[in-house]
Amino acid sequence: MNIHEILKTYWGYDNFRPLQEDIIRAVLDGKDVLALLPTGGGKSICFQVPAMAKDGLCLVISPLIALMKDQVEGLQQKGIPALAIYSGMSFPEIKKTLQNAAYGNYKFLYVSPERLETNLFLEFLPAMNINLLAVDEAHCISQWGYDFRPPYVRIAALRELLPNVPVLALTASATKTVQDDICDKLMATHPPPAGGGVLESVNSKHTLNSIAVDSWKIFQQSFERPNLSYSVFNVPSKQNKLLEILKNVPGTAIVYCKSRKHTKEIADLLRLNNISADYYHAGLTNEERNKKQENWISNKTRVIASTNAFGMGIDKPDVRAVVHYDVPDCLENYYQEAGRAGRDGKRAYAVLLYNNKELENLQQQSGIRFPAEEEIRQVYIAIMNHLQIPAGYGEGTSYDFDIAAFTTAFTLNILTVTYAIKALEQEDIISFNEVFFKPSTVVFTSNREELTDYEKQNPALEPLVKGLLRSYEGIFDFPATIYESKLARFLQVTEVQLKKDLQKLNESGIISYSAQKDKPQVTLLQNRMYTDNYTINTADYLKRKQNFEERVLAMTGYIKKSSGCRSMHIAHYFTGLKINACGICDHCISEKVIAISREEFNSISGRVQEIIKDGALQVDEILVTLKGIKKEKIWKVIEYLLAEEKIQADKDGKIALLKSSARL
Repeated sequence: MNIHEILKTYWGYDNFRPLQEDIIRAVLDGKDVLALLPTGGGKSICFQVPAMAKDGLCLVISPLIALMKDQVEGLQQKGIPALAIYSGMSFPEIKKTLQNAAYGNYKFLYVSPERLETNLFLEFLPAMNINLLAVDEAHCISQWGYDFRPPYVRIAALRELLPNVPVLALTASATKTVQDDICDKLMATHPPPAGGGVLESVNSKHTLNSIAVDSWKIFQQSFERPNLSYSVFNVPSKQNKLLEILKNVPGTAIVYCKSRKHTKEIADLLRLNNISADYYHAGLTNEERNKKQENWISNKTRVIASTNAFGMGIDKPDVRAVVHYDVPDCLENYYQEAGRAGRDGKRAYAVLLYNNKELENLQQQSGIRFPAEEEIRQVYIAIMNHLQIPAGYGEGTSYDFDIAAFTTAFTLNILTVTYAIKALEQEDIISFNEVFFKPSTVVFTSNREELTDYEKQNPALEPLVKGLLRSYEGIFDFPATIYESKLARFLQVTEVQLKKDLQKLNESGIISYSAQKDKPQVTLLQNRMYTDNYTINTADYLKRKQNFEERVLAMTGYIKKSSGCRSMHIAHYFTGLKINACGICDHCISEKVIAISREEFNSISGRVQEIIKDGALQVDEILVTLKGIKKEKIWKVIEYLLAEEKIQADKDGKIALLKSSARL
C-alpha cells in the first residue's frame, strides 16, 4: 500500500494534515528530519505511516508512559502489532517483549529512553530490523530547554549502532537554541555547511521554514493559529472572571491549575454555579483518571479542572476554551497547553488569569526550584536510606515511593524534596514517575511438556492453567494483561484465592506473574554512590538555573505586555520571525474597538482613584459609580493601573489605592 492507502485503511482519513505528507516523504527518502508541529498537529501520523510503508520495525522513544500505552493500544485496535517497554516491567516481561520485537511480526516498539543502554536491550537490538527511529518530545534532549531529560542524550550513541536508519525527531515547542541543540545531538553526522546551511526555504501559511542540509531537513509549522484568541487578565477576583468566561463561551473547556487542591476547589465552584465540571490530577488512581477523562471526552463533563498532568495525547478537537487559573512557568508549557483549544479550526479562547502577587512569586521561584547542592545531597542520602539501598548497589531497580510519607518520615520540606529529585533526575542518577499504572500481567515461562507434568502433579491448579490458556491468546509468547476480578468470576473463585494460586504458579516457575501497581515509582539509574563520591555537575546545574530565570522573564514579559499582538509575541519567541497580527487577541481587539485617547484615559484613571480613596470597592461598584462610560474602557484602565501597581486588589477582590499612591 502507498501512504495514502495506509492513511485511509488504518486511520480512515482521506487527506494528510498540513506538513504531514512532506515529513513522511522526507523520511521515506531516507532523510533525518526534525519536525516542529503544534499540539494537536498530528505528530504520531508522521512516523506511524512511513513505518507501515516500509519493511521492519519502528523504534519509538518517548518519556511519557501514559502516552506510550495509549498509542500502543490504539495501534493494536487498528490491527497493527505494537509493543511497549517502560519502567516497572519485570525482567521476564521485558525479555519476552524484546524477543517479540526481534523475532515476531511487529511494526512498532515504544521504549522509554532509560532502556536504550541496558545490556538486555543492546543484546536484542542487532536482531531487530529497525526501519525508523522516532524520537517524541525531542526537546528533552537539550539541557538548555524547559524539560531536559538526560536519558535522551543516549539516543546519539544508539544512532552509531543504527547508522543507516533515519531519525524523525518531533516536538511541539522548541526555541531556536533548542532546535540547534537537537540537530547537533541527533544529526551531528551531517553538520550544516559554512554560512548557515539553508539550502531550501519555503514559506506558506503552513510552514515557517523547511531547511534541507545534506541528508536532514527541518519542518516547522507556522505558529499562526487564526482561530485562537489569546487573552491575559489581571483581575481582582479570578473566580468571578472564570465564571464570566465559561458563561460567555459555550462548549468544553480545560482550566489549568498548579495545585491539586485548586483543581477540586474550582470544580466545586463551577458545579455550585450549575456548570458541569470535574477535576483531574496525578494523585488520583488510574481508574479514576480514566473515568474522568472519558466523561470529558464524551461531553458528559463540560469542564475539567486539572494540573498539567492532563491533556497530553488526548484527541479532542472541539475544546472551546483553555483557561490558565495560575501563571505557567514558561511560554513553552503555556503554548502547548493553550494549543489544546480549537483544534477543529473554529473560534476558541486561551485565557490567562493573574495578579501581581503571582508574578512576584514566579520571579522568586528560581531559589525554590534549584535547591542548594548540599540540600540535594541530603535528599539523595535520605532516599537511599529510606529504600534501604547499600552503597554500590541498586542500579536498574524500581521502588514504590510515597513522597509525602517520605518527607514526613525524614522531616524534610516537600518542595525541597520535589526539586531535589528533579535535579537528581537531570543528573541521570534516579528517575521518578509520579503517574504510574501497570496492570497485572501473566506469561508462561515453562514449556508445554513441563506444564503438562505440573498439571498432573497439581490438579487443583489445572482449572486456572486452562483458564489462562483459553482466555489469553499468545500467553506463551507475550505477557498478557489480566484483570483478576474478571478472571476470578470466569473461574468461579474468589479474587483472593485467584491471587494466591497465581503466586503459586509464579513461585513454581510455571508463569511470571506481576501484580498490578498504581503507585509513584522511583528507579535507580546507577548504583548508590558512596557518600564521599557523591557529586553533581555544578556548572551545568547553574546554567540550567540561569535558563530557567530567562524563561521566567519571557513568561512575565508576555503577561505584562501592554500592547501588540500576542500571537506575534509567541511566534517571535520560538522562531525569531515575524508573522501577521492575529486580529483576535485581547490587544488586537482593544486596539480596534476600545480606543481611548490620552485625555479620556487620564480622566477615567483620576476618577477611579478618586472613588476608592476613602476605601476599597468591588469593580461592580466602580462601574455603577462611573455609569455613562463604557464598561470595557473602565476595565482597560483598571487592568492598566493594576499592572502598573498604581492600585491593588485585596484578597476579597476589592480595588484599593496602594499606600504609596494614596493622596495626602
